[in-house]
Amino acid sequence: MSAKSRTRTPARELLFGNLWEYDPAPETSSPQLQDRYTLFINGKWTAPRTKKFFTSLSPRDGKPLADIALAGAADVNAAYQAATSAFPAWSKLPGAERGKYLYRIARLLQDRAREFAVAETLDGGKPIKESRDFDVPMAAAHFFYHAGWADKLDCAMPGKTLAPLGVVGQIIPWNFPLLMLAWKLAPALACGNTVVLKPAETTSITCLKFATILQEAGLPPGVVNFVTGAGETGAAVVNHPLAKKIAFTGSTAVGKGIQRALAGTGKKLTLELGGKAANIIFEDAAIDQAVEGIVNGIFFNQGHVCCAGSRLLVQESIASAVMQKLKIRLRSLRVGDPMDKNTDIGAIHSLKQWEKIDELVKAGVAEGAELYQPPCALPEDGYYYAPSIFTNVSLSHRIAREEIFGPVLSVLTFRTPEEAVEKANNTPYGLSAGVWTDKGSLAMKMAAELKAGVVWANTYNKFDPTSPFGGFKESGFGREGGKQGLLEYAELI
Repeated sequence: MSAKSRTRTPARELLFGNLWEYDPAPETSSPQLQDRYTLFINGKWTAPRTKKFFTSLSPRDGKPLADIALAGAADVNAAYQAATSAFPAWSKLPGAERGKYLYRIARLLQDRAREFAVAETLDGGKPIKESRDFDVPMAAAHFFYHAGWADKLDCAMPGKTLAPLGVVGQIIPWNFPLLMLAWKLAPALACGNTVVLKPAETTSITCLKFATILQEAGLPPGVVNFVTGAGETGAAVVNHPLAKKIAFTGSTAVGKGIQRALAGTGKKLTLELGGKAANIIFEDAAIDQAVEGIVNGIFFNQGHVCCAGSRLLVQESIASAVMQKLKIRLRSLRVGDPMDKNTDIGAIHSLKQWEKIDELVKAGVAEGAELYQPPCALPEDGYYYAPSIFTNVSLSHRIAREEIFGPVLSVLTFRTPEEAVEKANNTPYGLSAGVWTDKGSLAMKMAAELKAGVVWANTYNKFDPTSPFGGFKESGFGREGGKQGLLEYAELI
């Protein structure tokens, strides 16, 4: 599908009255991909019993990357049996020894960082500089952090002992495949659990490549098992009787279905779901700094972020100045080939996601909001969308209520902190929020009143393995990261 048929007329980027030319800076490292990947069960590569495979396409250009095994119920059962057999020895292993495996995994991931960054970009479409500078280093950091906890579990909750749950089923999304894998695997393994994990069907490659790191680290067979496939495979992971806990990151609709399926089963559950975060700019904020936070909040990873700051709330007195600076900043963003190191906004994950974004943008225009898109030339092949800002938005607009999961920002205004809180909380979601102000007391007041699991002050999208992350309301429950995330994978006795 040609980009020209679905985008604005391509134009050279005009910035401060000058035409800027950029030479390509392509990443040339090899991702070391195989033509075909089977399942990783009991420490071995296993052909699917279904004898079926599906093709993973790169959103960068729509070309195939590899064939991925389609796991059926029998394959998922084999994975759970392997994890169950491995659990007694792994759970009884001294914490210091489990920690050694996690340290080894983290170091091996660092050693192969460039390879994994390229694979992540090709498979998911995010800019190589994001994969290189954020996804891979942060994934390694989670393994390092939880390796440190493995022999200190008795100190996590004074007066209590942390016992592993057993076999954990985990399902991760397509927007941060490698990082979400680390978020879930590291604490589960540190606590002594064994794992059956299913990656998103459209971004399975870095998960399967990660299996080679587990082998190189000498992780005992069956401790971690990877099954690949779509919804039916995920349902088999969720509903298997040997699972003691399910951890899911993905859409709110699927999360609700999982919660219904597990009701009354006794399985533990954590859900990290969608969001519609408010990024709130007060009149005393450092505007230039806030504009950078706005851009990072909504255009990072093409807006494919559950905690993206997709609703901008600006105090009326500075709304004009903020919008002027924001539009100038947008004209400097480079949209294009994610393998180019100059690219700021890469490829939309899939044609299906591109169509969802485009449908909601058209709905915003039809409902009377004013759309701004900077001039930008988009590649002919693949799925790309110009960064978009809507002004004159009301709370009733779909673009202000629904999660778009793309590079689309809705701008609303407010006069008082009370109005800002009311508008920010007027959503069924509660994953994150941002507050920009020079007054520490105002930032603390807003943080206390905003119904969001994470509130950033004078920054946005700041993550650290030591800090818990999770939501309220329809954004899910449970935490990942920090001691709180560790406790989600243990029983207190």
